[in-house]
Amino acid sequence: MKILFIHQNFPGQFRHLAPFLVSKGHEVTAMTMQGVQSTEWQGVQIVGHKTVRGTSQNIHPWVSDFETKIIRAESTFKKAIEIKKAGYAPDIIIAHPGWGESLFLKEIWPKARLGIYCEFFYHAEGADVGFDPEFPSENLGDLCRLRLKNINNLLHFDIADAGISPTQWQAESFPNPFRSKISVIHDGINTAKIRPNKNTSIALNGKIHLSRRNEVITFVNRNLKPYRGYHVLMRALPEILERRPHASILIVGGDEVGYGAAHISGKKWKEIFIEEVRPSINQKDWERVYFLGRVPYAHFISILQISTVHIYLTYPFVLSWSLLEAMRAEWTVVASATPPVQEVVKHDHNGRLVDFFSHSRLAEEVCYLLENEQEARSLAKNARAFVIDNYDLGEICLPQQVKWVEALQ
Repeated sequence: MKILFIHQNFPGQFRHLAPFLVSKGHEVTAMTMQGVQSTEWQGVQIVGHKTVRGTSQNIHPWVSDFETKIIRAESTFKKAIEIKKAGYAPDIIIAHPGWGESLFLKEIWPKARLGIYCEFFYHAEGADVGFDPEFPSENLGDLCRLRLKNINNLLHFDIADAGISPTQWQAESFPNPFRSKISVIHDGINTAKIRPNKNTSIALNGKIHLSRRNEVITFVNRNLKPYRGYHVLMRALPEILERRPHASILIVGGDEVGYGAAHISGKKWKEIFIEEVRPSINQKDWERVYFLGRVPYAHFISILQISTVHIYLTYPFVLSWSLLEAMRAEWTVVASATPPVQEVVKHDHNGRLVDFFSHSRLAEEVCYLLENEQEARSLAKNARAFVIDNYDLGEICLPQQVKWVEALQ
């Protein structure tokens, strides 16, 4: 088959599926808005395109997000016309619709079957919005804007033949009748690549060397922000550092806003909570806290392999790959008791769950596991087995994804 992938930042969630379909003999092409360094990636033909205009200056703020998606969809639409004139016609289109690019592709190829990646449907209640009372919205109009953000999703429901979602909770965020078209299949964890390694070590500042022999507490975000519990972690640090005088805290993540709101002061979330907790931590203890920023994936794997206890916190929102990767690397995990985390972390079986808002309970659980090595090791081994049994890329997820693609034909 001729299969066309659409993703603003290809490969994104299709990093494994697209090249695997190439290996199965399909002709695979991808359209992306990112700068194209090569016209081919792992057998996938890459077609780049760029927008030629920005969002209108005086547009109503509630619909500015939708205008941005239309601009991107128009760019994709025009590129699709160009490659159609050159003779290209896909049998199947697989798109991440979140940025709008796939909105008008059925106008170009009406007979092509469209499968969409269903990451998240916005809700005013029961998900991320309104979850954290510390950061309430000051403007009721934000709820109107949030509702309008689903226009893109709703327009895709009208043209999509099927959907795929990585977790049950994410799939259930979408409304009926489209919910019945969504298959729950995770992107997959490369369990052959991510595995425990007792011999791994890392160097910090060219001076500090850490390995599995050290007590290492890890926390990983793409960007440090309340959505992923950064404020809760920071408030737990004074107690953890005091009770565990030999523990090192490794914090991975950038300081961009990403999704979620910026702080009203204009300061970075990272600095806001450093300033809050720093008076409660003496200088000697603070020197055991390392902010690593964003790290290359190979370094991230090494950090996985030396961690003693890993902390994962999130609002009810999209599940991070890093949690399952941590479990596969045989980390002992302390995580927030929020969906969709509860789909994968079972309390006292393959990790420990805590109330998202209780930094004191978080500190207690982390210290308890550091003090009870045998129990921590049992949880970690169960976590590894759970990921292998349910989220293995080659044995479970990729075969299911391919069946989903082939069923679109």
